[in-house]
Amino acid sequence: MSGVNLRIHEVQLFQRHVTLRLPFRFGAATVTQCPQAFVRVRGEVDGRSFEGASAELMVPKWFDKSPALTHEQNFEQLRESLRNAREALLATREAMSPHALSQVAGETAIAVSVARGLPRLAAQFGPALLDKAVADAALRATGLSWVDGLRAGVLGDPWSTRLELVRPTHVVLRHTVGLADRLTADDAGTDPQDGLPATLEAAIERHGLHHFKLKLGGQIEADLERLTRIAEVLRRAGGDWRVTLDGNETFSDAASLGRFWQALQASPALTDLLQRTLLLEQPLARAVALRESIASLGIGVPVILDESDDHLSALDEGLALGYRGISSKACKGIYRSLRNAHRIAQDPRLLLSGEDLTCQAGLAVQQDTLLAACLGVRHIERNGHHYVDGFGTAPAAEAQGFAEAHPSLYETASGRPHLAVRHGRLDLISLHVTGFASAATPHWRSLQTLH
Repeated sequence: MSGVNLRIHEVQLFQRHVTLRLPFRFGAATVTQCPQAFVRVRGEVDGRSFEGASAELMVPKWFDKSPALTHEQNFEQLRESLRNAREALLATREAMSPHALSQVAGETAIAVSVARGLPRLAAQFGPALLDKAVADAALRATGLSWVDGLRAGVLGDPWSTRLELVRPTHVVLRHTVGLADRLTADDAGTDPQDGLPATLEAAIERHGLHHFKLKLGGQIEADLERLTRIAEVLRRAGGDWRVTLDGNETFSDAASLGRFWQALQASPALTDLLQRTLLLEQPLARAVALRESIASLGIGVPVILDESDDHLSALDEGLALGYRGISSKACKGIYRSLRNAHRIAQDPRLLLSGEDLTCQAGLAVQQDTLLAACLGVRHIERNGHHYVDGFGTAPAAEAQGFAEAHPSLYETASGRPHLAVRHGRLDLISLHVTGFASAATPHWRSLQTLH
């Protein structure tokens, strides 16, 4: 199959306010509330109309970390990216495959957004959401699921049919430990008393966690102290635990990163943690990450890119500088993940990791999880369920609809649907449905329209 040709007739943009139950601190940012974006497209295939949908949280201070901008200004950057993507897609009158539409309309929208002052990472946000929705529509037109559709070449991209795709039944959840997260009940901080875990210890006990993502602050002494405390909690919990470290661009240059890693290695209290560390994610600020080599720093774990992944050659540039992999995140584009997975498959020393944009229950977490897991990612950062209470402010009927459509992924034991984390894993069986990982849709009338 050379790809399903669609002609897009309608693109609708929406948002919904999301309030976090716990403050999420990463790098220099602390997030307590933000909007979630939703996209709904209507396309025509062989004279028949099909819809597709997607969603993604508009997280501030990730796409653009400039301290001069407020959170609201960050949100507006992402809204502008969405509007530019909608305009470019609707201007494409010709019927094309989903990938061809991405190449034509998506690249046009990115160029427009960059010309208007948006960082490339933010400029990609709108096209990435539209790509997911268009892919969803194309899969529904063929009656195929995500994995079966990729194998059949429905999207028309050059990588899917050449990848060794898997049809995942489960994936290990990697629990995020943010810089403001309480580790034990004795720690000061937020306790929403909502029946959900509010500390690292409680989360481990509730969900049987054994993989963790630890946020770094970029300050050696503070990081060493916090990592030591986290290691103590994990040792007490027992089991065969593993961690990844996330720098979130907190190191200004390779020299400061090298000093940090030397300090970690010199700390006896962290020997066990370092031996259980799987990777170090985007430690350097993107302004220097692809200019300074890290090959001689002696970092004993794979270092991967995340925020630097804002252009097609980012992975290749990183490999030349000592990086050994990159993240899959649907907010950067499904075709970026497919392309990077194809490149990584050619070298067993490289890795593709699964990371999170605080994906919310429903479309966002389902599509992002299946994208990464079908590419062979075995453990994935998921934190939307930790920082937000289930489906948050979504109507109860919408939450129940998703829970009933995907009973393996959600549980309602607490009286309201939440992501079901059992023995530290997510069951993905119910995501293998017609379309892109979802047999339910948002209640569109409950959302705020973005004009």
